[in-house]
Amino acid sequence: MIRFYSLFLAFLCLIGCKDEITFVDSPSTNSKNSHYVSNRLPLQPSKLIKLPIGSIKPEGWLLEYFNRQKNGLTGNLGKISAWLDKKDNAWLSKDGKGKWGWEEVPYWLKGYANIGYITEDKEIIDEAKIWIEAALDSQRENGFFGPNFAWESYIADEDRNNELETKKRKAIDFWPNMIMLYCLQSYYEYSKDDRVIELMTKYFKFQFDIEEKDLLSNDHYWARIRGGDNLHSVIWLYNRTGDKWLLSLAEKIYRKTAPWTSRGHKLEEIKNWKGIREGFDWPIWFSDLIDWHNVNIAQGFRTPAQYYLLNGNKKYLKATYDNFNIVREYFGQVPGGMYGSDENCRPGYDDPRQAIELCGIVEHMNSDEHLLRITGDTFWADHIENIAFNSFPATVSPDFKAVRYLTSPNMVVSDSESHSPGIQQTGPFLNFNPFSSRCCQHNHSQGWPYFTENLWMATPDNGIAAVIYSPSKVNAKVGNNTNISITNKTNYPFSDDLIFEIKTDKSDNFPIYFRIPSWSKKSTIMINGKTIHIPIEASKFLKINRKWSNDDIIKIVFPKNISVERWEKNHNSASINYGPLTFSLKIKEKYVEKPSEKTAIRDSRWQKNVDKKMWPTYEIYPESDWNYGLILNENLNDSFKVIKKDWPKDNFPFTNESSPISIKAYAKKIPNWKIDEHNLTGELIDSPIESIEKTEIIELVPMGGSRLRISSFPVIKN
Repeated sequence: MIRFYSLFLAFLCLIGCKDEITFVDSPSTNSKNSHYVSNRLPLQPSKLIKLPIGSIKPEGWLLEYFNRQKNGLTGNLGKISAWLDKKDNAWLSKDGKGKWGWEEVPYWLKGYANIGYITEDKEIIDEAKIWIEAALDSQRENGFFGPNFAWESYIADEDRNNELETKKRKAIDFWPNMIMLYCLQSYYEYSKDDRVIELMTKYFKFQFDIEEKDLLSNDHYWARIRGGDNLHSVIWLYNRTGDKWLLSLAEKIYRKTAPWTSRGHKLEEIKNWKGIREGFDWPIWFSDLIDWHNVNIAQGFRTPAQYYLLNGNKKYLKATYDNFNIVREYFGQVPGGMYGSDENCRPGYDDPRQAIELCGIVEHMNSDEHLLRITGDTFWADHIENIAFNSFPATVSPDFKAVRYLTSPNMVVSDSESHSPGIQQTGPFLNFNPFSSRCCQHNHSQGWPYFTENLWMATPDNGIAAVIYSPSKVNAKVGNNTNISITNKTNYPFSDDLIFEIKTDKSDNFPIYFRIPSWSKKSTIMINGKTIHIPIEASKFLKINRKWSNDDIIKIVFPKNISVERWEKNHNSASINYGPLTFSLKIKEKYVEKPSEKTAIRDSRWQKNVDKKMWPTYEIYPESDWNYGLILNENLNDSFKVIKKDWPKDNFPFTNESSPISIKAYAKKIPNWKIDEHNLTGELIDSPIESIEKTEIIELVPMGGSRLRISSFPVIKN
């Protein structure tokens, strides 16, 4: 506090004695926001507060992503996916009976409906409401809602209809309802329909009253491992009703959720979890997490921090950070923010050619968004941007009409063949296919809508915070019941500058917070054209508390610089960053069209009479060399040259051809680095590496736009 006060005294008079400018770790919780729902006592106070859906509108390239989702797979899944067929659908049945009734409908609806609410698209809103109304209308007398305990429709294949699965059907599967609760919460934010509160209250009373052994039982793996989603919805409802029994239910749910806080589980206990496979050695550290399935990690690791809201013990916050770091220690020594877990993390499979599921990517972004609100820690905002800008875009075709189940940092083949055991599962998991896999096919829809909903947040002191940067416009209430609109005009992360144009219905005093990214070494801050000379503190919030007026303008410039990240624990390889962007080798991509019905995995399903020719699979093959090692000089300016290009006319920068930035680098080929016996990118060997090949100039492009890529490079010995 002394340091912040000194900064305040030193710079106060530079801009006028009524302005206060400081750097803080997170907004103070000494007060409570009077405009938006935040945590009720006895919960821990909200550091950052989510604005109601629709408060934030995408602009620029982010709006173009929404348009491509509408016209692509997200907007058309209701017409092509069998899981969304309205005929005999358990989600549309009042008694919960029907053929299709597991996770696919709410997975899709999370993104689809929210796109409608955010962009005010009447056609999407009306379609989404058909499913929402059915869910609201499906509540039984006992409080349960949705498909009839859900599991029946999941076991659709006769070859899986064995005695064990039949036994499991008798248990209540709460997992699909956890997802639908997200959808209902978004609908409530949009509509203020009190039927949502009534349904959730009755449903949670059902959970509260049943015997504890029947809640998130061991018979249903997904529900128990992902109980944090159930916990989130109970807390959401408590903050709106104040019903004290919900706190007891939250404790009960946490007790029945898989133990993401415990360390040193018995290896036999971990092996018994459904997602873990046999066939390799089990090091003792592998017991540090209860589960190593990639999507479960992405969702489950945050659960202790959610429980921290209930009891205030910071050991639970620490447990979430520990979970994050454990995975990165052993499987996340790679660029792009994720980890190698193609389907499960496996000892010895940590090379950057190991992939991550698309579901894992969007669920991790969602977890980071939760944690940003809970902790106020800018670390989570940095990590959201890392995933969103570097890992997420390449998992979806540029036209958003096909998804790739598995994507890795080093990936030079994207075909329909099986790559097992290099990739754990057997099947065509590396192509771009509209119909597989069914989880990611539907769940990918949430990525950009949820990202957009969390760009701006309210603060406890009736202010507003810009926490993640992308072109957008926010409308919110601040200060003394003042309506404010802030438009962020930017091409970030491709540009350095962010311009914030303010519109208010009256002048008022309130704080605006701006996140300073961890990579920012220098920044320029201007208010109404006047530069504020303040030493920048990265990984903090810049807090500007002043009397704001209509047409005020804040300009912040974050100059990007080249940086090299060395992955010492992964063969001392190197990745190249330019601000928040990671860069990959530009590989000439050859697209090959294939029939989707012949290149999808076995449990893919589509509706009758779908013109499958309109929804082909694409395989991608390299038509240029990829086996390069970088030449790194002590002075990075001698190794790299940044090339700026025109902004793409279609407003979509996430392809190799359309990127407005590229980097020239020096490199040499490594002849013995080849495609391996599993038809995957060969594993890295220790750097530095000898090469007698000639020095070449190669082009690097943003990792997010590269569907084929080398992002983690060997380093050539000088």
